[in-house]
Amino acid sequence: MARARLFASLCGLVFLLNLARIIFAPLLDVFIAEFAIGEGTAGLIVTLAWIGSASLRLPTGWLLTKVPRQQVVLGSGVILAVSSAIAATATTVPHLMAGAFLMGIASGVYFVSANPLLSELYPSRVGRVMGIHGTASQLAAVIAAPFVVLTLLVDWRLSLWAIAVGATVVTAYTWVVARRTEMPAAGAEDRDFVAGALSEWRLIVTALALVGAASFVWQGVFNFYELYMQTKGLSDQAAGIMLTIVFAAGVPAFYFGGDLADRLPHVPYLLGIVGTFSMCVLALTMIENLLALVVLTAVLGFVIHTLFPATDTYLLDTLPDSTRGSAYAVFSSSWMLMQALGSWVVGLLIERGYTYDAVFGGAAVFLGITVIILVALERTNRLPS
Repeated sequence: MARARLFASLCGLVFLLNLARIIFAPLLDVFIAEFAIGEGTAGLIVTLAWIGSASLRLPTGWLLTKVPRQQVVLGSGVILAVSSAIAATATTVPHLMAGAFLMGIASGVYFVSANPLLSELYPSRVGRVMGIHGTASQLAAVIAAPFVVLTLLVDWRLSLWAIAVGATVVTAYTWVVARRTEMPAAGAEDRDFVAGALSEWRLIVTALALVGAASFVWQGVFNFYELYMQTKGLSDQAAGIMLTIVFAAGVPAFYFGGDLADRLPHVPYLLGIVGTFSMCVLALTMIENLLALVVLTAVLGFVIHTLFPATDTYLLDTLPDSTRGSAYAVFSSSWMLMQALGSWVVGLLIERGYTYDAVFGGAAVFLGITVIILVALERTNRLPS
């Protein structure tokens, strides 16, 4: 029962942490108008949140060899509460960027410490636990756009203050529950960060090759999805609904995707996800019909969100106890840094005159080529599984 309560509290905390990363996407129009900035600068604000999420993952991995995982998780909640308050008080673009960066740091510290902890709390059901935990995270993405719309009736800063208050309450509850829970000793042997990471370099590089480019493209797609839909003739409100559909499709995707990750061979499953995602993005550039856009948006959202529990299961289920925290931290930081640049690159390309269809279509073709290469390597047993 104690582990179940801890798991529930972590689901609440991850909800707030993911909301903190996603909240900037539906606020892009507000930032552009309020601070008189272009798409490139607006995209950089989002990118800084994701760079922040990547920046301290390596140091956090080292910290996990010295400090219990649950204590680091609690630290991430404290960082989120403080940084959200900083962003909520922003009056200049650099101030806002600093807040976004620090909010990203909170999520990075959390995921590097919480995901190994969860896999060790439930070692026989890693995929399912990652799926449920991811579902809680994804619910935040679903409510982000309507939540912003609601807070805009008062002030856009209210959305950030709500995250700060929520993080304070949930972190306090997690601290109480963690004190009453017997923690697993699976990571006790993981005490040499560098050696642990180096011993698993092949698995880390393989995982990055499998999912790095897809997550980079996804960052660019979802952060500009509302603006992209507007170029296809949709109203501001309809474009916001489309972004909500993308994230809503991710709720069942995390839940069922985690179960599938427990049942299917890891590498072929990941390649199938990335290949299908590339086809969905390419198809998106070819259609204008509203009904077709709605259907494809739902399919796109479902497919890409199965990638995340599948990736975590692949790493956490494959890595041994003696290197899990260290190696996962190296992978996670590298993966997040690759993702973070996506929205900035898309923003720059759009500012330079390229159309969304051209940018996303080129990205889809590139992804398709990488999948073909990786499938060939997998079929000849050149990828670790």
